[in-house]
Amino acid sequence: MTQQTESKFAYYLGNTMYINLTNKCTNKCVFCIRSSGDSVGGVNLVLEDENFTHDEVIEEVKNAFSDKCREIVFCGYGEPLIKLDIIKKVAGFIKQNHPDIPIRINTNGHGNLIHKRNVVPELVGLIDKISISLNADTEELYSELTNPVFEKSIAYQGVKNFMKECSQNGIETTATVVSGFGNYKIDIEKCRQIAEALGVKFRVREWLPQGYDI
Repeated sequence: MTQQTESKFAYYLGNTMYINLTNKCTNKCVFCIRSSGDSVGGVNLVLEDENFTHDEVIEEVKNAFSDKCREIVFCGYGEPLIKLDIIKKVAGFIKQNHPDIPIRINTNGHGNLIHKRNVVPELVGLIDKISISLNADTEELYSELTNPVFEKSIAYQGVKNFMKECSQNGIETTATVVSGFGNYKIDIEKCRQIAEALGVKFRVREWLPQGYDI
C-alpha cells in the first residue's frame, strides 16, 4: 500500500479500499463531512485536480492493493457517479484482476439525473453492491437535509427510482439514512417501509463528527 500522504485516489479504512474520484457533488448535505473538514480517518480526500484519466486511478489501485483487501468501494469526498466512465473502466480492471473482491459504490442516488439517462445497466457485471442515501421519509425533509441541485421533487423521486432500477438489475442495493444529527426528525420506520417497497435493504447510519462508519 502506498503511504497516505502520497495517495491521491485510493485509501484504506480497515480492510476496505476506498477509491475517491471527485470533489464535486449534486447535494450539499447538512451532515456531510465536507462542511467540517477535508479528511476521513486521517486521509485528506480533497483532490487538487479533477482532470485525470482512468489509467492514473488504475495505477494507484495496483500500488495500493494488498492481501488484506476484502472489499473495494467507490466513495470519497464527492459523488462518485459523476465520474461514471472512470468507474466503469476501473471496476473492469478490478474484476479482471481481482474477481473475488466485491465492488461497491456509495452514492447519493443521482446517477440517472446527472447523466440524463438510465446508467444502471452500465454498472451490471461491474458493481456488486450499491449503497444509496435515502436520507429522509419525505421530499420536503430530503430537500432540507441535502440541498440538492435538482428540484426537490425530482431529486427525491430520482433517488427512489435509482434504487429500484439497481435492485431490479440484480445489484445488491441498500438504502441508508443518517441518524443522530442535530434536531432533525427522520421517521426511521417510514424510511424502512419505503426501502422495503422498493425491494431494497435498509441501513441506519449513525452520524459521526469525523465521518461515517464504514
